[in-house]
Amino acid sequence: MGIIHARVDERLIHGQVATVWTNSMGAQRIMVVNDEAVKDTIQIGALKMAKPVGVKLSILSKNKAVTKILDGKYDEERVFLITKNIEDIAYLIDHGVPITTFNVGNISAKEGSWAIKKSVSLTNEDISTINRLVEKGIHITAQMVPSESDESIQRIIKSKGE
Repeated sequence: MGIIHARVDERLIHGQVATVWTNSMGAQRIMVVNDEAVKDTIQIGALKMAKPVGVKLSILSKNKAVTKILDGKYDEERVFLITKNIEDIAYLIDHGVPITTFNVGNISAKEGSWAIKKSVSLTNEDISTINRLVEKGIHITAQMVPSESDESIQRIIKSKGE
């Protein structure tokens, strides 16, 4: 068991994550990994309220997540891992966390980004990181919900004219 699904979603836990994703995977724990979230008491409170009843929640810094995951702390649970951005998930992968596939669910537009689909806007740095991870053998999709096509994010980027 351990990490059964990984997702990048800047909203972290929200309706789709709390119901559709968590239920469809039978996750026992949602693990939010983000250095800012772990220090934000308001966000911690919101995450605790948003998580489904009966599902455990961990809110961890990137370093603590790497240590705990690699130490096997969550090996007996079905863990749904969520990061706020591409950079955070890349950090985990680069530091040995066994993530071989992840989906990008929601990254809103910001300065220097462009939309590859309605819910996902990426910067050149994001795209460079995605390409590097794909070269390492990581499979990356862009899905809002599990029933949506799990098309490769690289194909979506190319179709939008990188």
